[in-house]
Amino acid sequence: MNEYENEAFKERKASKGMRAGRGRPGRCKNTGGSLCKNTGGGLCKNTGGGRCKNTGGGLCKNTGGGLCKNTGGGLCKNTGGGRCKNTGGGRCKNTGGGLCKNTGGSLCKNTDSPSPVPPAAPGQVVAPPRTWAPRVLEGQRCKVTAAVPSAPRGSRHLRRSRHRVPEAGDVVDVYQREFLALRDRLHAAEQESLKRSKELNLVLDEIKRAVSERQALRDRDGNRTWGRLTEDPRLKPWNVSHKHVLHLPTVFHHLPHLLAQESSLQPAVRVGQGRTGVSVVMGIPSVRREVHSYLTDTLHSLISELSPQEKEDSVIVVLIAETDPQYTSLVTDNIKALFPTEIHSGLLEVIAPSPHFYPDFSRLRESFGDPKERVRWRTKQNLDYCFLMMYAQSKGIYYVQLEDDIVAKPNYLSTMKNFALQQPSEDWMILEFSQLGFIGKMFKSLDLSLIVEFILMFYRDKPIDWLLDHILWVKVCNPEKDAKHCDRQKANLRIRFKPSLFQHVGTHSSLAGKIQKLKDKDFGKQALRKEHMNPPAEVSTSLKTYQHFTLEKAYLREDFFWAFTPAAGDFIRFRFFQPLRLERFFFRSGNIEHPEDKLFNTSVEVLPFDNPQSDKEALQEGRSTTLRYPRSPDGYLQIGSFYKGVAEGEVDPAFGPLEALRLSIQTDSPVWVILSEIFLKKAD
Repeated sequence: MNEYENEAFKERKASKGMRAGRGRPGRCKNTGGSLCKNTGGGLCKNTGGGRCKNTGGGLCKNTGGGLCKNTGGGLCKNTGGGRCKNTGGGRCKNTGGGLCKNTGGSLCKNTDSPSPVPPAAPGQVVAPPRTWAPRVLEGQRCKVTAAVPSAPRGSRHLRRSRHRVPEAGDVVDVYQREFLALRDRLHAAEQESLKRSKELNLVLDEIKRAVSERQALRDRDGNRTWGRLTEDPRLKPWNVSHKHVLHLPTVFHHLPHLLAQESSLQPAVRVGQGRTGVSVVMGIPSVRREVHSYLTDTLHSLISELSPQEKEDSVIVVLIAETDPQYTSLVTDNIKALFPTEIHSGLLEVIAPSPHFYPDFSRLRESFGDPKERVRWRTKQNLDYCFLMMYAQSKGIYYVQLEDDIVAKPNYLSTMKNFALQQPSEDWMILEFSQLGFIGKMFKSLDLSLIVEFILMFYRDKPIDWLLDHILWVKVCNPEKDAKHCDRQKANLRIRFKPSLFQHVGTHSSLAGKIQKLKDKDFGKQALRKEHMNPPAEVSTSLKTYQHFTLEKAYLREDFFWAFTPAAGDFIRFRFFQPLRLERFFFRSGNIEHPEDKLFNTSVEVLPFDNPQSDKEALQEGRSTTLRYPRSPDGYLQIGSFYKGVAEGEVDPAFGPLEALRLSIQTDSPVWVILSEIFLKKAD
């Protein structure tokens, strides 16, 4: 078969004439068992079992079992089992089992064979075997170190037609395979990097948890951390072995310093009965003020306007937002002394945060042109609101945010509750009962979690009123619409009630040195005094009245009484047109705008009607008024006195009908005096 093919080739070459370019035919020497084809003018020598094809003028020598193809004028020598292809004028020598391809004028030498792929280690990404062969260009040398396996020796499938794919296509395929292999390796490296990053984060969480548990062991004799947030074990950092668990954000993501102390979310002070299940919870944060505190006056205003039924269906929570234990103890004791009934009944609660609740404020970033002290003030204020909301969330249906320097209108609680119930939809988020700041803002308790989380995300960046507006913008505003459309959408979530139910009256801000005279124009002035129906009487005083704030207007419910500095011996007298019996009395001095203008060292005195029949009745009942009550030289009996600007009490029925009642000032006073509430209740 081989001899027949050689004779056919010789006859065909002879018929074509002389060898191209030389004028004589080439030579073909075949001592192997396969094909030896020479269409050029050189030598084609095949002593192996492969194919030897020479179409150029050079030497093509194949002593192996592969393919040796020479289309150039150089040397193509294949002594291995691979492929040796030379299309240039240089030398191509292949002694291995791979591909040696030379298209330039230099040497291409391949002495390597395909290497077995080592097994992959656990977790190791192994790149696929390289299937490309470098191509030698003009003037270069190349030694191949990796090769592709060749076909079996003597295979008939290695025969190729005359019309092969052009060599340029082979080059593109080679580089494409190289690029794909590189991309796969980069992708594997990226996945491995992400895996290592997740594992490091899990280790970090485990370290934080271990630190927290170690600190908790030190404080194991104390109370358990307050609040559902820390009691729920599902919200604690997961063990590092749980690699496929998704992590939800919690308060610890925004305030990571809380993990250092288990008691960071537990109130340091908690006074009250822990009432829950009410309709309305009112939150009042209070901080230390350099000039004057308005807290007790605010509580008096809020509590005095509640009916007995409303007192059973509401809770007032006061947050003393300070970490000084001496100051918090002082304020707490004062509230307990002034409002013992309200605390015992559960209407009033007092709390203070843990000193570990607040972060380090010295590292805050200044923004919006505010100095560092103001940035610290507004940042702490945001955290105070969050602490109060988290505490009050589970206590009632609605939560109302107030401040510690306000006064309230009569029936404010029932008005707010009815307004909320009358809303046609439950889509609202904020009901406003004051147009100022964060005063009189009602929320559904179910929305407090969303509000707290939003505030905590940006508590260092902006003040609270801006953040509230941003929440509404995120929920309903379309960035492709104009500002008017956004305002209309926000109006469906933020609904305003008029007239205002609360008035801001403080002038000295909690920010040191700041004076603010903010007034709600929709509120009115009637809340600066308390109106009562009093029996007809003639009023008189030795005090010098300031402007139009007369005692007559105060008694007739037209205004409050305001006078210059009183001195010892001054008085305020109410003489009844007809003697009458009184059941009780109540006087309040000062008001929320001028809380320091109070009565000090002032006694309440009554003058019994001089009637022998009434004295006889008193003696028959065994009551001696002269022994029980101090008597003044002019016949008045002292039945009470002012304490912190307030005088109240019951009138002994043994006095019988009274002719007059008098307020007697015992010592000089350093301040002016305001009488904002007068209530004389007749006996039935």
